[in-house]
Amino acid sequence: MSRKKRLVEKVFKVFCEGDTEYNYFEYIRKNKKVSLAIRPINMKGGGYANFLDQIKEDANSNCLAKFIVIDGDRALSFPGELDVLKGIIDYCKKQNSSKRTPHILIIDYPDFEYVACLHTYAYKGQKVEQYIKRELGYRDVDAFKADDKVFKVLVESGKGSIEQLINSVNHATAIVNNDFSINKSKYEIFVKSTINMSNLGKKGTNFDDFYKVLGELGVVI
Repeated sequence: MSRKKRLVEKVFKVFCEGDTEYNYFEYIRKNKKVSLAIRPINMKGGGYANFLDQIKEDANSNCLAKFIVIDGDRALSFPGELDVLKGIIDYCKKQNSSKRTPHILIIDYPDFEYVACLHTYAYKGQKVEQYIKRELGYRDVDAFKADDKVFKVLVESGKGSIEQLINSVNHATAIVNNDFSINKSKYEIFVKSTINMSNLGKKGTNFDDFYKVLGELGVVI
C-alpha cells in the first residue's frame, strides 16, 4: 500500500526586530488564521547585520513570500548601519529580480511604534511616546511593546482600523515603494522596488504593502 502524500502548507514569513512587531503579527497568526511564520531578529550586538544574515540563511521552501519589516532609525543613529541597511535593500532587490521567493521589504521610519499610531483615528502626527500614553492608555512605551494584544488595541477596540492605517500612509515620504504583479490563481507574487534614500529621516512607511499583498491574494484579516 502506498503512503499518503503529506501536504505541506505554504506560509508567509515575517522577519521583524521588535517586541511590538512580534506581538502584532503573532496575534494575526493565532486569531486570524493567516499562515504566518514569524522570525524575530535579535538586533542587540549585531544590528542590521543580524537581519541580513538570517534572511540569507533562511530556506525558501514552502514559502509564498518573505516580509522583511525593519525600523529605519538605526541607519542614522549607529555608525556603519546605513551601509548594512543598503546591503539588505540590495539583497532583496536581487532576490526579486531573479524571480525567487519574493522578498517584500518594509522600512518604517522612525520605527514600528509610529506605524502603530497610524492605525488609530485620533493620531494626527503627535509625538509617539506621548500619544501612546495619553490616547492609548499605556503606562509607557515599554508597556505598549510588551502587550501581546497590541493588534486588538489598534484594530479591534474601536480606536482604529487597518483601513485607517492604509489611508494614513504617505508614500511620498516612504523609503521603499514596492510595485507588485500578483497572480491570485497561482499565488505568484512579483516585486519591483524603488528606493528613495533621501526620505531616510522623514516619518514614513510602506507597511500597507503587507495588507496589499494579502488582500490581492484573497487573504482576509
